[in-house]
Amino acid sequence: MSVLEREKARPREEPVVRRGRRVTDGHGRRIRVWELVLRYALLLAVLTLTVGPFLWQLSTSLKGPTEDIFSSPPTFLPSHPTLHNYRRVADTIPVWDYALNSLKVASASVVTNCVGSALAGYALARLRYRGRGTATLVFVLAMLVPVEGIIIAQFTTMRELGLNNTLIGVVLPGSVAAMNVLLMRNAFRNLPYEIEEAAYVDGADVWQRFRRIALPSVKGTLAVVAIFAFMGAWDDFLWPLIVLSDPDKFTLTIGLNYLHGTFANDERLVAAGTVIAVAPLIALFACLQRYFFRGVGEGAVKG
Repeated sequence: MSVLEREKARPREEPVVRRGRRVTDGHGRRIRVWELVLRYALLLAVLTLTVGPFLWQLSTSLKGPTEDIFSSPPTFLPSHPTLHNYRRVADTIPVWDYALNSLKVASASVVTNCVGSALAGYALARLRYRGRGTATLVFVLAMLVPVEGIIIAQFTTMRELGLNNTLIGVVLPGSVAAMNVLLMRNAFRNLPYEIEEAAYVDGADVWQRFRRIALPSVKGTLAVVAIFAFMGAWDDFLWPLIVLSDPDKFTLTIGLNYLHGTFANDERLVAAGTVIAVAPLIALFACLQRYFFRGVGEGAVKG
């Protein structure tokens, strides 16, 4: 058979077609038009509930003192946008120093969680040793313990170690989260054993198999762990409030609390501080979203 004949005989993907009041996708599944409209309506409703409050805070932070932020119906677009509220936040509290402290804590949490979770997850998923099932059960049970139940023990431990009122004391209790360990374990379990067995036959030891074969295959899950660790450390309020007493070492969440206490009636100032706190999270997710969505089916090998 010639190349032209083989090309003609090759099956073609059917495009999305419309038949009457039904929509058919490329896999031949039929979708009614009203079902499609309902799906998009639900997606728009969820989008409004999740993104709407942030857009409202952003709009409020850009409004000047003469604009009414409680008008009915509400106006999302400010008539005269201004950055004056952000300058007022910086004049009221040392917001950039607090943001730097939060960045230090969040960055350290990302590093410790990625390294610790990857090592622990690989040991739980790929290494064979007595008590592996019990160790996995311990991590599962650790997720069921509420933070409020162990926070006094954590504070006592930090005091005994001399780490009270330090950023290290803020990072240490959450340096390796149980959920992140289980995420990495599941990602490593999806990898075919044949690949590592071939590397073992070629003389690769366990560290070489971990660094050169297993770890590069779970970049998506590592991105998920990094995002979760950064968000958890950046947004944490209760533990830094307990362990820190020096205002120079406050994180951003504690520092912004001064805006709520002293300027509770100035919603524009509070909104500007909220946007400053949320902006790094949006930037992080924008940079890692490609790996984040790929982490759902981590470990699969294309045949």
